[in-house]
Amino acid sequence: MESNPPLLTTYKTLFAKYPRPVYPSRIDAIEECDLPIIDLSNLTSNNINLVEKCKKEIVLAASDWGFFQVINHGISHDLILQLTKLQLDLFREPFEKKKQEKLLELAPENYCWGTPTATNVEQLSWSEAYHIPLNSISGSVGGSMRKIIQNASRAMSRLAHEMASILGAELGDMNGSYIKQNCTSNTCYLRLNHYPPCPEPSGAFGLAPHTDSDFLTVLYQDQVGGLQLLKEERWVNVRPKPGALIINIGDLFQAWSNNLYKSVKHRVVANSICERFSVAYFLCPSYDTTIQGYSDPAIYRRFSFGEYKQQIKEDVQLTGHKVGLSRFLAL
Repeated sequence: MESNPPLLTTYKTLFAKYPRPVYPSRIDAIEECDLPIIDLSNLTSNNINLVEKCKKEIVLAASDWGFFQVINHGISHDLILQLTKLQLDLFREPFEKKKQEKLLELAPENYCWGTPTATNVEQLSWSEAYHIPLNSISGSVGGSMRKIIQNASRAMSRLAHEMASILGAELGDMNGSYIKQNCTSNTCYLRLNHYPPCPEPSGAFGLAPHTDSDFLTVLYQDQVGGLQLLKEERWVNVRPKPGALIINIGDLFQAWSNNLYKSVKHRVVANSICERFSVAYFLCPSYDTTIQGYSDPAIYRRFSFGEYKQQIKEDVQLTGHKVGLSRFLAL
């Protein structure tokens, strides 16, 4: 039975309604870039100068790039290998089974593919994913699969909180209490992504251009490549680095920091030959968490995370895409 979702059928249906292909000239990046690489082992050094230097590198990368890579991050190579094998096994299951059966007692809706709201091929994401809320993986069903997902999410959560604490301290949250209180296992989630090969010659996005709607994201990607980010109005390829994880700033940190930190638009370009896998951990707050600039004058008006998510939902339904922070500019 076919394991991949019917993305080509969906593509052809959308193209017939709105014949505007994703031409290679629109998806090819001009150049390849190496993101800033930060060695997190320096954070545990006995040399206070090395510790402070590492923290400054994190703040600078979040300000200049909005994306950076970390090495010696504390997540073992063995755990990443276990997670990779788990993804292979999960996504090799027949499509109908993935669509109908529960994973770890999650609702079937936690499996998603393509872009249900897409009205043209540029809005279609050539991918499938499992969306796993952290508060859903504490049960006993699932055996080794549940254990691997638990271990991975805990490790990525520790890293996310460590990065957020350092970035928050620059904004006056010296003990990290704001993130600790508002971003818990009840609000954060893990996403397992699979990007099947795309045979469509005019190209497609594995993941359409977007910014993340959280505080920050921790990303593991394989070595296939395809991640691109917008840097100085130009799309650039992010060269994968073995053993490194990617940290990228989300909209909420940009709003809290009054644009000191950058939530950068990024995308994944589908590969015509190779499939691609990634795992993302999203550091999200509760819906009633208030977001406001850390200094005056505030660039964005005060809003709750729930209000922000509702506005995104309405914009996607109305326009087919997320508008984001520009909806919340202060008057």
